[in-house]
Amino acid sequence: MKASDLGELALRNLREALLRNSLTTLGVAVGVASLVAMLSLGVGLEQFTNQRLASSGLFNAIFVAARTNLGEFGEETRAPVENPRVLDEAARGEMEHLANVIGVYPQIQFVTELRYENIPYTTAVAGLPESDRNDGAFDGMQGRFFSSATADEAILNIRFARELSKDPASLIGKDLVLRYAARESLSAQTAASDAGANATGGSASGAQGGAAGFSVVPRQKRLQIVGLIEREPEAGFGGFGRTLVYIPLPVAQSLQATQISDLRDVLQGPNAGGGQRYASLTVRVKRSADVEPVENEIKKMGFRTFSLFDTSRNLRLLFALLDLLLGIFGSLALAVATLGIVNTLVMAILERRREIGVLKALGAADSDVKQLFFAEAGVMGILGGVFGVGLGWFIGRMLTWGTNFYLHRRSLPSVDVSAVPWWLAVGAIAFAVGVSLAAGIYPAARAAKLNPVEALRYE
Repeated sequence: MKASDLGELALRNLREALLRNSLTTLGVAVGVASLVAMLSLGVGLEQFTNQRLASSGLFNAIFVAARTNLGEFGEETRAPVENPRVLDEAARGEMEHLANVIGVYPQIQFVTELRYENIPYTTAVAGLPESDRNDGAFDGMQGRFFSSATADEAILNIRFARELSKDPASLIGKDLVLRYAARESLSAQTAASDAGANATGGSASGAQGGAAGFSVVPRQKRLQIVGLIEREPEAGFGGFGRTLVYIPLPVAQSLQATQISDLRDVLQGPNAGGGQRYASLTVRVKRSADVEPVENEIKKMGFRTFSLFDTSRNLRLLFALLDLLLGIFGSLALAVATLGIVNTLVMAILERRREIGVLKALGAADSDVKQLFFAEAGVMGILGGVFGVGLGWFIGRMLTWGTNFYLHRRSLPSVDVSAVPWWLAVGAIAFAVGVSLAAGIYPAARAAKLNPVEALRYE
């Protein structure tokens, strides 16, 4: 039998029992809609989570520390580390030249005093790199991000802004004074002292010239407030803690403010060496897939590393299991619709026995009869699948609308909890057609086995 004749007969037979076949198709559509709606929730939540994590920059970051006895990154090291490599500017340069590395920067944070309208406030200040512009913490911020990497500007956490003014938005554009303790090497002070002595014709002792260490000198810097944020941006291992003020990272580096890690330099004594040293560095790579190879290269340099690469694997496994469970529960309605298809086609056999007998008497083979019933089941599957995908998408949109309505009433940002990618839509239609064809196996086989003589005698 030609495919065109087969399709024409199938559509004609479906139109003759329009109400029953429509209800059966609607059952398939409801089953597909429940499947699509549930899977769209899993896909939407996974996309939302991945988007938030990607905007935080943590999943394409590697946190690096020197191998010391202080146990960075949760590692307790009691045995002495022989000849540990220093995490200095030279090491930072090596990391910057690794393949797929887009940036290497230190985590700078220090406690200081800020003055606004001559009133002192003690708080913590942290330096932010330019790449943090895309951090999710700055979505919907009041004001703007830093105009340049060297701008004397500051972004305040809204909690600290409320301490400064009852109207936090009015702070944008105003100045505050940063008073901090700067680290100045003793060798620089000695050089300045020698220069002063030579200028006056005197001489300076060289005892201090070879001294190792640094002194602390008070300094201050004026900053302009340019933005306010609701939550803290992501940082390196351990985060920024309760940091409430953020400045550009190059500006923070230029301040040479004393940090907690400076105590380690003092304790390590004159053998620690000179030059800029870092307690930890954050290495940014192009993609999360580049984390593992770059991390291995850094370990070969003699440093400790930490990344969230393994955590992301576990997260993907979690969402895969979630999608599987949602798909199983969503398929239950489709299983019920399968029984409806079987019932419809079996009833059609009883009603169309004479028609089947005529087809066989005219020379139709058993395979032709089977194909006819398969075609009818396939048409119901296609129509039910297409309508079900549309209905499932609509249900997902309604769930998103209801969720956002609930969040807006509590002054929380909107989220998209449902997503129907093309592969889900195509897969759902294909699954509906496959289930419908499977449901048509028994009715088609039963129709093919009918004796044409007995079928023609059926009234």
